[in-house]
Amino acid sequence: MSSLPRLRPFALFLFLAVLFTPPLQAQTKRKVIIDQDAAGPGGTDMQAILSIINSPETDVLGITVLTGDAWRDEEVLHTLRLLEIIGRTDIPVVPGAAFPLVNSREYIAKWETLYGKILYQGAWNFAQGHAVHGPYDIPPMPEGAPTSKASSEDAAHFMVRMVHQYPHEVTIYAAGPMTDLALAIALDPHFSELAKELIVMGGSIRPITDNPEFSLSPRREFNFWMDPEATHAVLHAHWPRFVLTTVDISVKTRMEKSLIEQIAKSQTPAAQYVAKYAEPNILWDELAAVAWLDPTFITKWQKLYMDVDISRGPSYGDTLAWAPGQQPNLGECLVDVQADLDKEKFYKEYVGLLSRPTPKPDASSAGKGN
Repeated sequence: MSSLPRLRPFALFLFLAVLFTPPLQAQTKRKVIIDQDAAGPGGTDMQAILSIINSPETDVLGITVLTGDAWRDEEVLHTLRLLEIIGRTDIPVVPGAAFPLVNSREYIAKWETLYGKILYQGAWNFAQGHAVHGPYDIPPMPEGAPTSKASSEDAAHFMVRMVHQYPHEVTIYAAGPMTDLALAIALDPHFSELAKELIVMGGSIRPITDNPEFSLSPRREFNFWMDPEATHAVLHAHWPRFVLTTVDISVKTRMEKSLIEQIAKSQTPAAQYVAKYAEPNILWDELAAVAWLDPTFITKWQKLYMDVDISRGPSYGDTLAWAPGQQPNLGECLVDVQADLDKEKFYKEYVGLLSRPTPKPDASSAGKGN
């Protein structure tokens, strides 16, 4: 007779369950689509993308890229090159909207003759390191041109396909204009309901800042302003959860030189990319990204109903916000708005994410794109 103790049936069941259960991390990876106006190299857009990809908790289904801080086609190439540098070309890069639904550079030029100049207009009046150019021109790329290719699918169809493939599991992280989201909603009225949640960097209510972009126009925020009609559609869709990082909280942060120096100590490709191209600036998109990964450093929240002005008058594109009970009741979203943060905890997590090795592709990443 064997001297080994016999396992009782329940103990045997537990033993087998532990033996054949996948690791917890594999079970709990958070599916996310990054919808980003990906100006580059470096800067808030790329650093936010890196923050999400570098987290061991995430399964990035794809990066959808639309015109915003720069033109879409240029941004697509910067994104492809970033993924080559960090060894994550398994993540599809999906081209999105090149132009807003209604608004245009030409219309805003006429608008300015009536209501005054708009300081920051993204691709329409600003270029990172080179002259302002047309929508299909590709300036020289400091980080080198990519050899990989973008997906042949468009962003709106990709988003709709992903939420149907993984119903109620996909987080949409949106840190550019809202055009891709509005197009997805137009394609499928159930798109927003099938998502798990929407995480947005956008909107401005009452920021305390001397930043000239907001000091005299506190309600004008670029991501909501560039395509107001798209923003209006997104803010009237039925999202299970909607989290918003506004200018009000973003301006409390900054990519200090000391943070860049800390990141530069890491020899990973992602950290060296950031160290080479980062500049001191407000951590707009990074704050939204890192707070999604770990909201515990957000110390104050408020619930507000939100919309955007689409009247085409002097407040065209401005953020509208109401406390519960004061909203017009015309279908506005109730949004979880971040109001304050533990800045040092945020900086520590942000530096840690950009300094750590980028996770390798896993087997489940095959077949995300087309």
